[in-house]
Amino acid sequence: MNANGKALILNGGEGLVKIIADRKYREVPGLHIIGPRATDLISEGALALRLEATLDELITTIHSHPTVTETVREAALHAEGRAVHTKN
Repeated sequence: MNANGKALILNGGEGLVKIIADRKYREVPGLHIIGPRATDLISEGALALRLEATLDELITTIHSHPTVTETVREAALHAEGRAVHTKN
């Protein structure tokens, strides 16, 4: 969350979004969300689990800016080694 502008404003960027993905099919069987607006972000995670979403599907989903929800996309990008705002 320390690379997300909205999270920085809300609580100094403390927290994280961690996505667990299958190596072969890139499916998302789980994720952890800690930080500002975590209770709002978890609905996107729950939907991803319910729909058996892949990393690519999370990445290509539109995440409005500036919002904390962008951290979910950034975490999916990071899982693929393509993060934009954090080290890979």
